[in-house]
Amino acid sequence: MDIVKQKVNLMECLNVPRMLPKSPRKAIGQIQVIFGPMFSGKSTELIRRVRRFQIAQYNCLVVKYAKDTRYSEKGMATHDKNTMDAVPANCLSDVRSLALQACVIGIDEGQFFPDTVEFCEEMANMGKTIIVAALDGTFQRKPFGNILNLVPLAESVVKLNAVCMQCYKEAAYTKRLGAEKEVEVIGGAEMYHARCRKCYGGLMDVMENSAPHRDETPPHVMTEKLLDNTTSPRKRKLFATLQL
Repeated sequence: MDIVKQKVNLMECLNVPRMLPKSPRKAIGQIQVIFGPMFSGKSTELIRRVRRFQIAQYNCLVVKYAKDTRYSEKGMATHDKNTMDAVPANCLSDVRSLALQACVIGIDEGQFFPDTVEFCEEMANMGKTIIVAALDGTFQRKPFGNILNLVPLAESVVKLNAVCMQCYKEAAYTKRLGAEKEVEVIGGAEMYHARCRKCYGGLMDVMENSAPHRDETPPHVMTEKLLDNTTSPRKRKLFATLQL
């Protein structure tokens, strides 16, 4: 029975409740940012990092965007249905009281929160570890809100790539399939595809992308060629025939 209880306790730890007892009082203040297009594994990487801290008995809080209910209304979920308990919010300031009790704070879909930059800087200066997963660009390949302002404030920034859903190469961009013009339109693979530069439409054809053909022969060599042609035996013979 003792062995069974130990296994149950271990599984409870690995199932990662949001707050664990016996947590260290304070983590080292830092901001970690995980950028990338859709389907690049940002949320999966966020879950992996948070779970490492939870297994080490740190108090952890995960925040998800309240309007993102694609896979779960309460918890955070990845595209492949990997889940973690999370607190829904429209603004990060709404969960400030909970954040003050945590040592590590994970933020999913950080580009949607209007106060991500200010919140992360404040919490990091209080000695907390902030891990943010966010889109770096919109479906138009433009900066997503002010999320890129986190870059100079962060200790760690990575950009993950997805697999192009058209040619299966490395994909750095998100392309919207519908005609909506609004930036914030939440959806999955039915509305968005990960695309490489070529399949997104940003790469010109080979003929357009290549420089016009130029004769790179140096001028002095070209002059010598012209002189050789005018004084060749065939030319001299032709001139002699005409003179006769």
